[in-house]
Amino acid sequence: VQLVESGGGLGQAGGSLRLCCTAAGFDLDDVNYAITWFRQAPGKDREGISCINSSEGGRKYYANSVKGRFTISSDDAKNTVYLEMTRMEPEKSAVYSCAAYLGINIGIGRQGMLDPVRYHYWGEGTQVTVSS
Repeated sequence: VQLVESGGGLGQAGGSLRLCCTAAGFDLDDVNYAITWFRQAPGKDREGISCINSSEGGRKYYANSVKGRFTISSDDAKNTVYLEMTRMEPEKSAVYSCAAYLGINIGIGRQGMLDPVRYHYWGEGTQVTVSS
């Protein structure tokens, strides 16, 4: 299993970027999975920001810090999960990573689905820097 993030780079405060998490070694339309985006700034804890859970019919979870501004989606044909980020904030510059859990997740709840300890497979991350 491999996850590869792309789409990071330099953005402007209040602007938008779209991140991609492309999976290899499994097919999104063949397995139960949860894929979650995390971010980690230097000296800070890793933060779970958004999850898509196929076991719950594609249910989406968002951290309060990004709700209403970020959107997670998936494209089975491209085996890719996207994170559309809008109204970006400079203080949220960080390395953004995606992670996958392969299996059934039902009734775990938002806190559990956004907890990094749940996830088996991780990408290397992509840097997102938001200029003010």
